[in-house]
Amino acid sequence: MAGPLTVDIVAPDRTLWSGTAERVIAPSVEGEIGLLANHEPVLALLKAGTVRVRTGESSDVEFEITQGFVSFDHNVITIGATPAETDEA
Repeated sequence: MAGPLTVDIVAPDRTLWSGTAERVIAPSVEGEIGLLANHEPVLALLKAGTVRVRTGESSDVEFEITQGFVSFDHNVITIGATPAETDEA
């Protein structure tokens, strides 16, 4: 089995999530992209949608975004994204 991915998901003003994961699925402008360990290097623009991170537990950690980018190389994923606004009051 391949080793875990190192993942950092950041917004312009804060870190949204950082840790290790089994996979990451993100909404690229060319279609949904899934990243597993040892994937080819990737640099892609992201569109509005949901970034899903499988941490090895029973459910995914999810983030709604409006735009951003994903960079993947040597099992390190960096996602820079603008989080979608929520109506929490």
